Amino acid sequence: MQAGVSVPHYQGMAGELQPLPVLIITSVALLVTGVVMISSASMDMAAATLGNSYHYVIRQILFAGLGCATALVAVNVPVSWWERSGWLLLGIGLLVLVLVLTPLGRTVNGSTRWIPMGLFNVQVSEVAKLCLIAYLAGYVVRRREELLHTWPGFLKPLGVLGVASVLLVIQPDFGATVVLVTAAAGMIFLSGVRLSRFMPLIGVLAALGTVLVVTQPYRLKRVVSYLDPWKDQFDSGYQLTQSLIAFGRGEWVGVGLGNSVQKLFFLPEAHTDFIYAIIAEEFGLLGALVVLGLFAALVVSGLVIARRAEKAGMAFGACFSYGITLLIGLQAGINMAVSTGLLPTKGLTLPLVSYGGSSLMVTCIGIAVIARVELERQDRARVASETKSSGRKGGAVYD
Repeated sequence: MQAGVSVPHYQGMAGELQPLPVLIITSVALLVTGVVMISSASMDMAAATLGNSYHYVIRQILFAGLGCATALVAVNVPVSWWERSGWLLLGIGLLVLVLVLTPLGRTVNGSTRWIPMGLFNVQVSEVAKLCLIAYLAGYVVRRREELLHTWPGFLKPLGVLGVASVLLVIQPDFGATVVLVTAAAGMIFLSGVRLSRFMPLIGVLAALGTVLVVTQPYRLKRVVSYLDPWKDQFDSGYQLTQSLIAFGRGEWVGVGLGNSVQKLFFLPEAHTDFIYAIIAEEFGLLGALVVLGLFAALVVSGLVIARRAEKAGMAFGACFSYGITLLIGLQAGINMAVSTGLLPTKGLTLPLVSYGGSSLMVTCIGIAVIARVELERQDRARVASETKSSGRKGGAVYD
């Protein structure tokens, strides 16, 4: 007869909703939604301008395949590699921002944001944002005490952000600048920096933002048209009024897939920056809310994974996950806010949904990194549980 035998105890969470499946399912759902909506939003325009109705659809399916392939590669890269490669990633991020300003850069609609790479163009801001967030996450972990308790430690990463922001504004890409700076500031704040340290920074950024808007006529025009788009609905307010018309036509359940009228050369950039308006027109308020809900679930699952990693002592993985999640969430939020008239017009795509290879592939890599963080945390928890279990067995008492 055995007495006092210790039974292994497992801290299972079978009844608890796990963030990793939610992250993957919502990402795949948004990716599929993007392919379907691009096929609807771009066919007529592609047929009229390129002579091939399936031009954008085929390319987006190719981008989606490449995005999934790069995600499979990224999910197998240890989180420690990203931490060790911080300086290399910083160099790559700043290098591409400089290269796009040379004759290598391609200009579209007055903005030089792309570097041609044969079959597709690389939007350098997407690459730079991920690289800079990785570097800053490493800085936060390495210099945590200096960051939390001294002004020089707090200002050093802001200097790096300042250099990157200047390079982005020169392109010009004001939207990417806002997303990068806000996501980086949010990541630093979540690392434990007091809110009071951000007050002077917020004041400076507000002043600089005002100067950038006032000194550039096209930005000032966008702000004025945002305040009253119907005042000049055939010029500066054209995109926003056409987007609002799409939302109005959609009503509750939409006009049906493929039945959008606004995509027929009324709404510019219907398959890129304003694809959310086409979703609202074809699937109504309910469809728009479903997409909003998918993004909300993706962001919450990313934040939960980051928080779990933080509790498990994975400081870099947690910080990096916070930064990537904020990048995706902010860009999605700004895009949808622009489409609904809550923010002035910005040239930002809807992650995983809008047409474009650079944004899609970089977003897939970011999601894969978050998944890797959670997988490594699970491995740690499993090893700890097994060690604890074997320790209890080894200490069992037998009569």
